[in-house]
Amino acid sequence: MDSLFFITSKIVQFLIEPLNLIFLATLLAWFFLTIRKPVFTNRLLAFAVIGFLGVGYMPIPESLIRILENAVPKPSIQNLNPDQFAGIIILGGAIEGEDVAVDRGEISLKSSAERVTKGLELIRKYPDKPFIFSGFSGRVNPRGMSEADAFKQLIQEQGLADRTNTTAFYENQSRNTYENAVYSKKIIDAIYPQSPDQLLKPWLLVTSASHMYRSVKIFEKQDIAVIAVPVDYQTANTLQWREFDLTEGAFLWNKLLHEYIGIAAYQLTGKISLF
Repeated sequence: MDSLFFITSKIVQFLIEPLNLIFLATLLAWFFLTIRKPVFTNRLLAFAVIGFLGVGYMPIPESLIRILENAVPKPSIQNLNPDQFAGIIILGGAIEGEDVAVDRGEISLKSSAERVTKGLELIRKYPDKPFIFSGFSGRVNPRGMSEADAFKQLIQEQGLADRTNTTAFYENQSRNTYENAVYSKKIIDAIYPQSPDQLLKPWLLVTSASHMYRSVKIFEKQDIAVIAVPVDYQTANTLQWREFDLTEGAFLWNKLLHEYIGIAAYQLTGKISLF
């Protein structure tokens, strides 16, 4: 069932991406033009033009994604006492592992690189705390090394392998946030099998700000208390009302729709509880 959910989510994600919809509308307009249906052609071309404007006019996606980024307040963790939390969980989605890392011999970071950099910062700051890096691949047909294995390589390259020898846990099976939580729960139970007090303590959860609301709900559903550490913010406190950027707008719309539809799908399938 989880595999069907994963594949379905990828199909839906492809279909709802704004530029894919605009491209489909343009193709349909061309088709109706060839069969001499000017009414449908004009309507589809109008939809495509309006779509381009809606995608590229930055205040629209920025204002919507800012709602998600502000849904979970950013706590102050600068002076956090190590006794207040059990460990650190870093969610994948920021590493270009797979065949690129294997063929090139280098680990590349994607647009959500702050998940990795903040994770490394916390690992250095709290070397005695266990950490879990959770992530396999978000592809339907993964290839090469997993994100968890790529992060393990980064730990070695950063000279942290010896310091984290007994505190590092790499979860390399999960393909989405729900599986992140399920597999992380198994690791947490194995880390503290005889320590009920530790099991009740929250874990620092590192992921993108726009992804944090859904992540917190999913982890809470798995009985994992968390302290949110949101990173990778895409919006400021003010909007740039004159800004138009089709590339950046499409990127934000993709993140936005992915999260909102993900929240709805996870609620419908009982993977989170919003109310």
